[in-house]
Amino acid sequence: MRDQGPEAGGQRPADATPTSGSPLRVAVVGVGHLGRHHARILSAMDGVELVAVVDLVKARADEAATTTGARALTDFRPLVGEVDAVTVAVPTAAHLEVAHAFLERGVGVLVEKPMAASLEEADRLVSAAAASGSVLAVGHTERFNPAVQAITPLVTTPRFIEVHRLGAFPDRSLDIDVVFDLMIHDLDVILSIVRSDLVTVDAVGVPVLTDRVDIANARLRFESGCVANVTASRISRDRVRKLRFFQPDMYISVDYAEQEVEGWRLVRTGGARPAIEGGKLPVVRQEPLALEMADFVRAVRDKGRPLVTGEDGRRALALATRIAEQMATA
Repeated sequence: MRDQGPEAGGQRPADATPTSGSPLRVAVVGVGHLGRHHARILSAMDGVELVAVVDLVKARADEAATTTGARALTDFRPLVGEVDAVTVAVPTAAHLEVAHAFLERGVGVLVEKPMAASLEEADRLVSAAAASGSVLAVGHTERFNPAVQAITPLVTTPRFIEVHRLGAFPDRSLDIDVVFDLMIHDLDVILSIVRSDLVTVDAVGVPVLTDRVDIANARLRFESGCVANVTASRISRDRVRKLRFFQPDMYISVDYAEQEVEGWRLVRTGGARPAIEGGKLPVVRQEPLALEMADFVRAVRDKGRPLVTGEDGRRALALATRIAEQMATA
């Protein structure tokens, strides 16, 4: 392992802004189901040096290191003085410990969703980023889905939103409810589009195959009058990722998985009968996670604002927490 400190081999301090000619030094902490894809994308990205991959399971770290050319570590702490940015894809309970250690040293952090195990922990991450001036991004990947980006300018006055995110029983993320595992993706998208205060939440959830909620439905009513009906399940036979918006004279349907969008509009022409026009809208398919990694790298290099900020992640976590609390009293 390389020595730490500015005197060791001329390394830049962790909080130094990398120059335009030098690669951004990045590490991935947690290379399980999602983190290994972080490592894959970052290792192939121009202007980025994947310094290390970290996992408590040495075999996983070794495998990710072999495929990316990075160092394999089982402890993240030695990297705090060696990298400019880090992505954190460890279990949610460890997000605070890992992310906070880097943020307080001015290292940019992208932490996977949900950003923390509690709102208090989320607040500590946001505060640490603000105090050190470091970038804090949260991994709400659906915000980078080209289908979502295509419809965002079109959804201006939503009145009703319908979401179905259904999937088969997984072998991961069973330490958290389906609300924090799956539904939170859609909560973040809804909050980014419906710029209005939340008024009421009605929710119900059922534990089926685990002792945590495996299928849940929430009905959200906003001050603007918009209502969102959101369903998430990890015990369904078919995989469904659908999002539908209804607004005056317009209906928009999004298939997250297929990255397809349909838009239909009611067209009124004089005294004639209104016509319905529309169809599939153009979407350039790309890997959302790759777009998210590129946005994070840009934000760290430019000391700019990521698309999904720590405050955004905190907002989605707050709504997920409110839904979970409502389910507990239902």
